[in-house]
Amino acid sequence: PAQPLCGFSNAVVQILRLHGVEDYRAHDVLQDPDLRQGIKNYSNWPTIPQVYLNGEFVGGCDILLQMHQNGDLVEELKKLGIRSALLDAEKDKEKK
Repeated sequence: PAQPLCGFSNAVVQILRLHGVEDYRAHDVLQDPDLRQGIKNYSNWPTIPQVYLNGEFVGGCDILLQMHQNGDLVEELKKLGIRSALLDAEKDKEKK
């Protein structure tokens, strides 16, 4: 997460940061072709990065971006007990 190695991974990290999500794990699958292919096989999803919430596969960067844009990510985070930082940012805007 400190230095994503591709634009799609960077986009996922930025989305998570916008929502204030800090407790997550990331793995550099570029260094291990077997791991990279294995995760694609496991999820039956052709691209990386892959996002899992509470161990459940959500999708790739495009899906996470769509969830962010339509508000679904806020709801999914709430199910995990995570309050999106965007909700607080909206309240701050309303106060001004």
